This record gives sequence, C-alpha cells and structure tokens, in this order.
Amino acid sequence: MARGLRLTRPWLIVAALAAAGALPAWFADPAALDWQPGRWPAQPWRAVTAAWVHLSALHLGANLVGAALVAALGEVAGCGRRAALAWALAWPLTHLALALQPALQHYGGLSGLMHAGVAVAAWQLLRAERGRRRAVGAALLAGMTIKLLLEAPWLGPLRQVPGWDIPIAPLAHTSGALAGLLCAWACGVGGDAARGRPPST
Repeated sequence: MARGLRLTRPWLIVAALAAAGALPAWFADPAALDWQPGRWPAQPWRAVTAAWVHLSALHLGANLVGAALVAALGEVAGCGRRAALAWALAWPLTHLALALQPALQHYGGLSGLMHAGVAVAAWQLLRAERGRRRAVGAALLAGMTIKLLLEAPWLGPLRQVPGWDIPIAPLAHTSGALAGLLCAWACGVGGDAARGRPPST
C-alpha cells in the first residue's frame, strides 16, 4: 500500500490543485480569471486559472466530481511522477489551444483539464501494462475519441447539452485530450515499463 501511495502522490497533488483552486475562484470575478483570446498574451496566467472558473453550481459540482474520478483513475493506472508532470504540462496547453477558435470569447472549467488527465492515464495503461489493463487503456482512448467526434468542435465554439445549464466548449475537451497525449508521449509516460525497466515513480 505504501508503495502505491508513493507512486501516485504527484498525480493526486495535480488533481488536488485543480479541485482546490476552483473553490476560491467561485467567489472571484470570472472575467478576471477565465480564458479570453484577446487577453492571454498580456495575461498568460489565464491559461492556468481558466480551469478554476465555473459559471454555475452544477458546473462546479460536476467538475469537482470529475476531478475526483480522474484522480482515482490515475491511482488505479499507477500514474507516477512522469504522468503527473505530463498532466501538469497539459494544463496550460489545453487552454492555449483555444486560441485556434477566437469566436470562443470566454471559457472556464475543469473539463478540458480532466480530458487531459484521462488521456495521460490511458497512455500509462497502454504503455506500461499488459493484457486486460492495456485493453482498458485502449478502450478509454477509443471511447474518448468517439465522444470528441460526436461533440464536433469544428461546428462552432459552443454546444448546448440537454440537462446542462450552461453550454459546453467542445474544443476544450479535444484540446485537453490532445495535450494530454502529447505531453504523455513527450514525458515518456509508461516508457520504462515498456522497455522492461522499473517504472519511474
């Protein structure tokens, strides 16, 4: 048990930072922290703080639950320091990619960052595991790819989803997933185990 906690603590720290920052941000002016395409060059912190901005209580609650689930996924997948680093690096990249869609004038929420976390954990399972656990990683990536294609981010910046009280920004989900995969590859997530070496903690 102690070994498992040691392996995954960095991952849990990233998840905790994502969730904890959302709580004080709830009481702040969203316009001071959210993603805005015209402001990020002069205010680069928005690439980080955008994740903490939520526009409704449902939005905040759902994303906090999502953060807990991604934290648990990383725990099960055995995500260590490399995976945590990849997830942390994907955090600002997820939001910087929104510059590709300047019609998205405001964005806030943890969902893009959570997609990045799922992508990193799935890559960890694909690269470091065998058998059923590798199949779980492949299924996670396949399921997320289908979800992203159904959201069709190329059709516009926002999409209203039944039962949701605010519109979603599909590009944030796609950019999060791609940033997570890119950073996982760049950080060598799961690579040691794939080469038969002891995994990096």
